Order: sequence, then structure tokens, then C-alpha cells
Amino acid sequence: MGKKLSEMSLEELWQLFPILLTEYQPCWKEWYMEEAALLERILPAEQIICISHIGSTAIEGIWAKPIVDILVEVEKVSYFSLVRERLTEAGYLCMSESDRRMSFNKGYTENGFAERVFHLHLRQAGDNDERYFCEYLKKHPAVAKEYEKLKLGLWKQYEHDRDGYTKAKTEFVKQYTCKAKME
Repeated sequence: MGKKLSEMSLEELWQLFPILLTEYQPCWKEWYMEEAALLERILPAEQIICISHIGSTAIEGIWAKPIVDILVEVEKVSYFSLVRERLTEAGYLCMSESDRRMSFNKGYTENGFAERVFHLHLRQAGDNDERYFCEYLKKHPAVAKEYEKLKLGLWKQYEHDRDGYTKAKTEFVKQYTCKAKME
């Protein structure tokens, strides 16, 4: 029997879960809608401000990692513990947490990716730069294509280094998030 995910080093996890990019798939929108419906059922409605499909899978026409990113905004950070409990019961794993943010994933197995993979970003209402960036790319297809080109150019170099891949995209993301907020 192999190692559990919780026993693997970061390098082992990056080998098991490399960065893969693929052409846009219409099923991503359906997967988001189904998962959002689940989240609406299991999370306390009075505490949830917004559930949003973010990330490249939300942008028609560009290549993306086949991982559906979801942003869940809650009214207060004090709600995090209850939301965490409910997400864990629904099969999500908490990957990181701080005083103001938590990240979860679903669809990672000891054998690699499941058919459907989700990253859920739990934030206090208003901490939603990813939504600004995503909406900007939807409104500006030429910028979305620039982003796609950047990601495709970084893909093989950072195939087994998610942190490096994310860091290499940071300036682009910051630049267009700032423009989105100004609009």
C-alpha cells in the first residue's frame, strides 16, 4: 500500500499532481454549478455572502488546469470553523489556513487526480481579488489570451513546481487585478 497524501512530501505531491493544461472544457461550468449547489445545501446560508466560479476554468476559450476554482465568501472570519467542519464532512481537505483565509481541495487521491477536482478558497467578504481578475479576463478576451500564452509558456518549466508556476504568474495577475478594480 502506498503513502497517504498527508504523509507525502511537497515534492512527492508535485510529482503525483503535475501541472496539466488543457483546452477549455464546457463541462467545467457544469461541474462548478453542481458543486456550488452542493455547497449551498451544506453551508449555513445566513453566513455565506457569495459563491463564485473563479480561475481559468471559468473563462471560456482559454487553456486551463482542469481544476475548478471556487471562491466562498463569508460574512465574518468567525464563521470559518463551522464552514471548515461542513466542508470536511463533504470530502474537502484543508490545505492551508491563516487568520483570514483557508484553502481546501477535493479530488486528489493517492493514485492521482480524480475525474473532478476542486480548489475552494474560503475568504471573508471583500477579500476577492481572484473574482476581479477572472471577471476582467472574461470582459477582455485579448488579455485572457495573453494570460493563456503566459501559462502555456510556463507549463513545462514548472510542471512539478506549483509554487514556482504561481509565482511566475503573479505580476500579470496583480497588474490586471488592479485594472479590474479601477473599472
